[in-house]
Amino acid sequence: MTRWMKAAACVVACAAGLAWPAQAEEVTMEKSAGDWLVRVRGLGIVPDESSTVTPIGGSVDLSNEIVPEVDLSYFLTDNIALELIAATARHDVTDENSILGDVDLGEVSDLPPTLTLQYHFMPDQRFSPYVGAGLNYTIFYNEDAPGGAVTSISYDDTWGYSLQVGMDMAVAANWSLNVDVKKLFIGTDVSINGGAITADVDIDPWIFGLDVGYKF
Repeated sequence: MTRWMKAAACVVACAAGLAWPAQAEEVTMEKSAGDWLVRVRGLGIVPDESSTVTPIGGSVDLSNEIVPEVDLSYFLTDNIALELIAATARHDVTDENSILGDVDLGEVSDLPPTLTLQYHFMPDQRFSPYVGAGLNYTIFYNEDAPGGAVTSISYDDTWGYSLQVGMDMAVAANWSLNVDVKKLFIGTDVSINGGAITADVDIDPWIFGLDVGYKF
């Protein structure tokens, strides 16, 4: 886990380096009640899995992915905002170190729309950090069993929650750069070969984001 926190710190430092020389004169992007803020992000998704697989054992591994994302925030007050994010990813899935060895479980796509309540510190300053917490509902779709020993696979859709920390950095009156780290708590029950094999999987991904935002 330490290496992912170091990666997040590097993202913050790089984004700050981009924002700092944007203008010689200090700029701000004041956020206030009634404002909308739309962002386009690049996300790095890093699952932090734990699992129980019955009866073959092993541990489920999902691939890391890089995907685009769009989010929309509405400021209820100068400091408090609601953020809705939408992004989807497709993962390669493997049951590692089972009694059958490493078992290919094919691919699956997930869509976890997440609504977060945020508190923005210093909303009238150039650098405005925030924290947030919220709920997500994860939809699994396009399950693709690899064939051979695994002929079918299905994942249960599920509710979860999320934690978030980030920072907006103004580069013009209505434009900003943003860095964001989320921790999503997502668990699902998996049925393989019609239930002959089952898995209880906590995916719990870390999500690292870097984006451009526009306030209107």
